Amino acid sequence: MPYPESLVAPMRAEMTQMGATELRTVADVDAAIGSSAGTTLVFVNSVCGCAAGNARPAMKMALGHGVLPDRTVTVFAGQDLDAVARARSYLGEFQPSSPSIALLRDGEVVHFVHRHQIEGRSPQAIAADLTKAFDAHCSNSVGA
Repeated sequence: MPYPESLVAPMRAEMTQMGATELRTVADVDAAIGSSAGTTLVFVNSVCGCAAGNARPAMKMALGHGVLPDRTVTVFAGQDLDAVARARSYLGEFQPSSPSIALLRDGEVVHFVHRHQIEGRSPQAIAADLTKAFDAHCSNSVGA
């Protein structure tokens, strides 16, 4: 049973305020991830404490970096069940995790952050790992 919308609405808003496009349906996911060339950052959002305490703040820091993915999208685990399942189908062999962060380039996962790599780590450390991945795999320079 999905979480009540009233519970997740502030967490959804936090991501969209960062510039992430929210994907709530299978069609949304297929359009955003399925045939996208370039780089796509996929954030599997969650109500868990490590999402609020570490992952979302890390995303905010990383999205302030000078090099960014072409697109940033988010799905909400425990809420948009079909959209999350479809998004995870694009993540290959990586075990489902919420929260999690995946960077895809031309449809292939080039960097993945599993929940166990989020728990107990500071947002700064997680953001530093993400920005290194952006520098290695993305070419969208902000302000260039």
